[in-house]
Amino acid sequence: MTEDKTVGKSEIKKAKEGETIQVIKGEQKGKKGEVLTVRENSVIVKVGMKPQTDEPIKIVVNHKNYKCIK
Repeated sequence: MTEDKTVGKSEIKKAKEGETIQVIKGEQKGKKGEVLTVRENSVIVKVGMKPQTDEPIKIVVNHKNYKCIK
């Protein structure tokens, strides 16, 4: 007889690895990138490449701060 503790919370759609997202809140607002890793509360996104070193630019975005792009 346990009660569901998620009653009343809206379900946040989580992106999947490989999907493209756009940041809608925060310092990186407006940037688009590819999801590399999905975590419990956030995703790690590749938003570009550093031209000098050819290393990817990665950011961490909370699930409520982005939207999926088709």
